[in-house]
Amino acid sequence: MPDLALYQPDIPQNTGTILRLAACMGSKVHLIEPAGFPLSDHALKRAGMDYLERAPLVRHLNFAAFEAWRAETGRRLVLMSTAATTPYTGFAFADTDILMLGRESAGVPQEVHAGADARLTIPMHPGLRSLNVAVSAAMVLGEALRQTGGFAMPPEQ
Repeated sequence: MPDLALYQPDIPQNTGTILRLAACMGSKVHLIEPAGFPLSDHALKRAGMDYLERAPLVRHLNFAAFEAWRAETGRRLVLMSTAATTPYTGFAFADTDILMLGRESAGVPQEVHAGADARLTIPMHPGLRSLNVAVSAAMVLGEALRQTGGFAMPPEQ
């Protein structure tokens, strides 16, 4: 199942929404610190509601620690970026991919771009900058789950 990774997120409401998304979809969230807010239940509770306890969250002290973990596990890093040119809709996802989203205020630094195995974008109308990071996470995770057969199936009635 593809995981999500948040690079130093700035906005607790977006992080809470992404944690709720991950709980509902059965994905794990890797949070690369430092975050731009205190990582507390209070900061995340409003958007994450009662789903926070069900969202698998792995905290990485920094990008180097995340990269060390990724090297150990052999996972492919797929970076979502407004600077990318490959549309996510034309990409072949794998169930072991890590889908990374950058900071709301600044994206990710060049070293993260350089270390990504793939860089994808969400096609949009010309002249518009970007979508909300939680909306982007839902769109791309949905496509990755569709391609990899990772959606939970409802029980038969």
